[in-house]
Amino acid sequence: MSKVLIAGTGLGGLATALRLTSKGHEVVMVEKFHQAGGRLNRLVKDGFTFDMGPSFFSMSYEFHELARSCNWKLPFEFHELDPLYAVNFSDTGKTFKIYKDTKKLAEEFKGIEPDLEQKLNRYLQTTGALFHDTENLIIRRNFNHWWEYLQALVQVPLKHAPKLIRTFWSEVERHFESREVKEILSLVAFFLGGTPFDTPAVFTLLSYTELKHDGYYNVRGGMYKIVEGLVDELKRRGVEMHFDTEIVKLEQEKSRVKALIDQKGRRWTADQYVINADAAWFRGAILKRRSFRIEKLDEMRWTMAPLTIYLGVKGKIPHIHHHNYFLGTNFRDYANGIFKNQVSLQKPYYYVNVLSRHNPESAPEGCESLFILVPVPDLRFRPDWSDKDEITESILKDLSERVGYDLIANRVSQTIYTPVEWEKMFNLHRGSGLGLGHNMGQMAYLRPSNKDEKLKNLFYTGASTTPGTGLPMVVIGSKLTVEQMEVAEF
Repeated sequence: MSKVLIAGTGLGGLATALRLTSKGHEVVMVEKFHQAGGRLNRLVKDGFTFDMGPSFFSMSYEFHELARSCNWKLPFEFHELDPLYAVNFSDTGKTFKIYKDTKKLAEEFKGIEPDLEQKLNRYLQTTGALFHDTENLIIRRNFNHWWEYLQALVQVPLKHAPKLIRTFWSEVERHFESREVKEILSLVAFFLGGTPFDTPAVFTLLSYTELKHDGYYNVRGGMYKIVEGLVDELKRRGVEMHFDTEIVKLEQEKSRVKALIDQKGRRWTADQYVINADAAWFRGAILKRRSFRIEKLDEMRWTMAPLTIYLGVKGKIPHIHHHNYFLGTNFRDYANGIFKNQVSLQKPYYYVNVLSRHNPESAPEGCESLFILVPVPDLRFRPDWSDKDEITESILKDLSERVGYDLIANRVSQTIYTPVEWEKMFNLHRGSGLGLGHNMGQMAYLRPSNKDEKLKNLFYTGASTTPGTGLPMVVIGSKLTVEQMEVAEF
């Protein structure tokens, strides 16, 4: 079996390493950051513990598939969210709890959205059909030639064709009347690199994965338990991990990689190489491919940039749930302007995760651990973040008023990461939080391939290659990457 070098220890890299060791390969991993996890990381400070990035996920069965295929027993416990999350509107002060149970959900919107249960069941029937008609045909497979992708597309039932033309918002609007329901169902579009008003309606299939198919989960003890479990198992299997090691150059001979070179000039050699850095960024920054030079990358659609606030407070906050969205009054104007820095961040829309709500060990006794995520313009549109403290204070003031608890007066720990820090920590292009965005021009065959175009022993895994961004997608992607490696010449 071959020796494989994996550059990057994000979820994609770790899952790929697990699959490769199960097949008998020798694996060595190098990582720029000081610990494993990539964006699925952890911050420990002042006695508080915070999930740095993802705080919940869908399609939990993908982790079970990974474990079964690698003869590994999951060492962490999933916790299904019920409710999935809560959404607060600033104008009415009303908070809605979002449930998978359609009867309970309909009760939340009684008097606001008539016949919600029936409407939702019809909506989820259409989005569910789309999901199941494309899951194995498009999502779970490699496409190495354009004609393979075309052949797959023509097999998708024609009844789904109108969703290629409609937007996410217009599809939701066909089924629901109240602005509250439409805005809540459209939130997921922001994580795809666009807004509900410019994201194709095919992505409404995510409503099905959220509200019907599998729901949302997190991990008891925090999301970083996933990383710890994978790292422990990989070390047990003899995988070497080297941190504070950034790949800055590559040596090649004809159509093969000879070595990866780190910032200290050390050569890392192997038979095959897997890149778990951003697949588009690496092609431009390290391989110097003209089609991925920075000007070309800037023309692509990228996911939202994150402004993240990690807040430790004394006291218990009464009127807040584990997962929360806080929305304003100008949804369409805000959505159309936020990613291009055309709206004020003094009153932004944001997400709050209270890790200590179900994991009390994440905060000192009598305290709370809060993670606040604000979708913001990336560094193409807002390069200067010198006003981050002012923006943070405005957000904390707004949140304090909404939950009825003075977070500023009770603050004992605070850390802020702007897109500048996110770019620096993980080489994220312009600080984009989730890699390349998703639209019809950046999915499946049209996404950067997990197999290099020129170098026969170089492969990619992670959010910006196929099938896409999100924890379950990255786990699926690790399987697709290994499939490519198995049929390659080395």
